[in-house]
Amino acid sequence: MKGKHEVRLAGFGGQGIILAGHILGKAASLFEKKHAVFTQSYGPEARGGSCSADVVISNETIHYPKVIEPDVLVLMSQGALGTYGANIKGHGILILDKDLVNLMDDPEGLTIYRAPATRIAEEMGKRIVANIVMLGALTALGGVIGYESMKKAVIDSIPAGTEDFNISAFDKGYEYGMSLLS
Repeated sequence: MKGKHEVRLAGFGGQGIILAGHILGKAASLFEKKHAVFTQSYGPEARGGSCSADVVISNETIHYPKVIEPDVLVLMSQGALGTYGANIKGHGILILDKDLVNLMDDPEGLTIYRAPATRIAEEMGKRIVANIVMLGALTALGGVIGYESMKKAVIDSIPAGTEDFNISAFDKGYEYGMSLLS
């Protein structure tokens, strides 16, 4: 990764969007030794309302902590598309949960990937890991963080005793993302 990358993950409260942003920031700062700033936003509804996690990652000092125009935008709900979907850098990367987010038209100039993160998590028996599946897809498709760094950050951030299940979810998302690249 060169320069600065702005990443926004967005969905609805209860999907683990904030945890996913925290994990991404941890992967960048602790395991890739980069500068990273994580901020979060969620509406007054909290659970069920739109929320976002913004992570700025850079090789240099970060002077402004907010994402202005994300290079990578991850959307995990239709509501997040309405709230955050219009704001992405030209030629940016858009990663959608393909079963929960429908675009009317594909915006020009963007690279768009559709990953069934929630469906994969449901097939594993626990919808709650959809955020971890999506982190796997983001790792494969986003070009902002390495596989080993993200894997370490996942393990470091989840409850003890759930490591194998969460890493399996992460790997399924990563493998799906890699399949989209080939």
